[in-house]
Amino acid sequence: MTEVKKEVFGAVPELGSVEKWTLSTDSLCVEVISLGCIVTAIKTPDRQGHFEDVVLGFDDLESYVSNPRYFGAVVGRVANRIAKGRFSIDGQQYKLAVNNGPNALHGGLQGFNKALWTSEIVKNGVKFSHCSPDGDEGYPGNLRVSVTYSLDKHTLSVHYSAHTDKTTPVNLTNHSYFNLGGQGKVDIYDHEVTMSAQAYLPVDDTMIPTGEVKSVENTPFDLRAPRNHAPGWCTLRGAVLEVSTTQPGVQFYTSNFLDGTLRGKGGACYPKHSAFCLETQNWPDAVNQPRFPDALLRPEEEYSHTTHFKFTVV
Repeated sequence: MTEVKKEVFGAVPELGSVEKWTLSTDSLCVEVISLGCIVTAIKTPDRQGHFEDVVLGFDDLESYVSNPRYFGAVVGRVANRIAKGRFSIDGQQYKLAVNNGPNALHGGLQGFNKALWTSEIVKNGVKFSHCSPDGDEGYPGNLRVSVTYSLDKHTLSVHYSAHTDKTTPVNLTNHSYFNLGGQGKVDIYDHEVTMSAQAYLPVDDTMIPTGEVKSVENTPFDLRAPRNHAPGWCTLRGAVLEVSTTQPGVQFYTSNFLDGTLRGKGGACYPKHSAFCLETQNWPDAVNQPRFPDALLRPEEEYSHTTHFKFTVV
């Protein structure tokens, strides 16, 4: 049985009151706030039954308002990068805010991670909803989007849904940073990984895919062979995370751009390689790459994707 609780987390000027929802079972506790649908905590047990928070974040709302590294947030309309912040639909060109070198990243200057979402209780969880108006950050169409977090025993499921009145690119993901040894641990070098990906996307010096789809065979990106007895991630705590998704890709990020300047929960320092992200999503810059999976949502369609995060102990 999943227990669902709501409380006030604080308030943001010009936006309003921010709610915190706590979803808990005997084997997992997840805390989420209505600002950016941010996952602020995931507490899982170790072999001795001691619960540890395994996602990076902050203790106070003010830090989440700035949140320069997207800790725990839902990012969109389009996660990852769009080359030069430009794309065309039916011959019409659209220009986005450029916020990552020459490119647009994670929805722009005021993406979904900065929005205050409305929330409602649903079975075993909470549903967040947001309306992004036509022209928001340069994107076409009025987009109605929802993100539902639900808990079943030791699995957190995140379901994304969206509808539009004008064709627009959509690519949503959650940007949680995990350290299965516990947030605040200095690195993830004791973690082991298995990933079933057969191919990877080479990128240019601005992190935009070149258009090639290359086999992982004989590359550092070949993570198909299991390195422990359970799939997913495993640490000395015995914690295992298995991730499955309906999305066609995942951005595997080992927090290379953290540098220790951010202070997190309990004053923890977050240096380079202190966490990893598994951002399940469509392929980067897919709106400009005709060989990539379709990134456009049309008025007669529903955007619908689900990702499951299963936490166990070995």
